[in-house]
Amino acid sequence: MQSERKYEFSWDLLGDLELGRPNLGPQTRLEVYRLMQFCFRDTLERTYGTEQADRIFYEAGYLAGRHFYANLLGPVHDQNQFVAKLQYLLKELKMGILRMEEMDLPGGRLVVTLSEDLDCSGLPVKDHEICTYDEGFIAALMESFTARKFVVKEVDCWCTGDRTCRFSAQAAP
Repeated sequence: MQSERKYEFSWDLLGDLELGRPNLGPQTRLEVYRLMQFCFRDTLERTYGTEQADRIFYEAGYLAGRHFYANLLGPVHDQNQFVAKLQYLLKELKMGILRMEEMDLPGGRLVVTLSEDLDCSGLPVKDHEICTYDEGFIAALMESFTARKFVVKEVDCWCTGDRTCRFSAQAAP
């Protein structure tokens, strides 16, 4: 018998920010977000290994992308409206600046860049991409919009010396 989950996500968990933060409001500094993100990543990697930590971050991004689409973006049926609304929301929420480099929905292919993103813009150069959360987030957005499963992989990252993060998305067969 499975017990009731304690931390299952719902949009309501974001709370009433006006009520809860009447003086500080909904904004915080990027360092606070990154402190939480990289401490979670470190703890998950030490506990489960790098591959599992990346998988968990991808799945968390995917869950967030589904809820983001359902509660803020969708339903949208027109490709141009989808892109315009997504670009607006990501910039308005200070999540990043989105640019579509390629969008071939009939062919199931997408290449997108995200500049000034929350996860890595301004970090020191490493030998690997780190935006696995964003991969899952983009995959869920595309699946929510197209009703097709997408596999997303970061191909360029600030942390590998690029100055924008680039993601390649392909519809799953």
